[in-house]
Amino acid sequence: MPRFVELWIYLSASPLFGLTATLVVYLLAQATSARLGGAPWANPVLWSVVVLASGLLATGVDYPSYFAGAQFIHFLLGPAVVALAWPLWQRRVELRERFGRIVLAALLGGAAASGSALLLGWLVGLPHDVVLSLAPKSVTAPVAMGISEKIGGIPALSAVFAVLTGMIGALSGKYLFDAMRLATNPEGFAARGFALGTASHGIGAARALQVDAQAGAYAGLALGLQVVLAALLMPLVFRLF
Repeated sequence: MPRFVELWIYLSASPLFGLTATLVVYLLAQATSARLGGAPWANPVLWSVVVLASGLLATGVDYPSYFAGAQFIHFLLGPAVVALAWPLWQRRVELRERFGRIVLAALLGGAAASGSALLLGWLVGLPHDVVLSLAPKSVTAPVAMGISEKIGGIPALSAVFAVLTGMIGALSGKYLFDAMRLATNPEGFAARGFALGTASHGIGAARALQVDAQAGAYAGLALGLQVVLAALLMPLVFRLF
């Protein structure tokens, strides 16, 4: 046992610890998800977060030590988001034909996502700055933090709300869309993907891409539109009202 403790102390202090732990846990979660038929509740991102966070708490490893290695994966987040442009390029003709309707849907969807969160926060009596922190919950976390700072919210809290929103969307989207009887043909997958990307940003887009290429393409488009529209319009709207 003392040798194991010494080995653990040595490994946890190495920058490779965070990288190795993240890769191993995610691959196991991905394999488990595949064995379970890709069930939404078996989302590998969700269970990777749960397992890694539980492991860090149980072993007493602080987050900076973990992130010293995990930052190499974090760096790949940017290229991964840019890669979502490829499915959009493959569908550029149909996107050009639907451009007006797509932008309108993005505006209405973003307004509904933000407005409903603000209304619910106000109805349950949350503090004003917490309510404002809910406004950008459906925008990807880094952008949500920047918007929150501009409108008087709490950036760190907005990041938490954004991650939770993404997780909830990825877990519940399929059941909700099935209940609404949205088709599973190309048109139906486009609608499902766009809705998921609008409400649940990158985590929802990742889930949509796992299910269907058409859904993933429209989810990526919705994610990009929400980032641009929210960053431009949300600070302006809150300044006016």
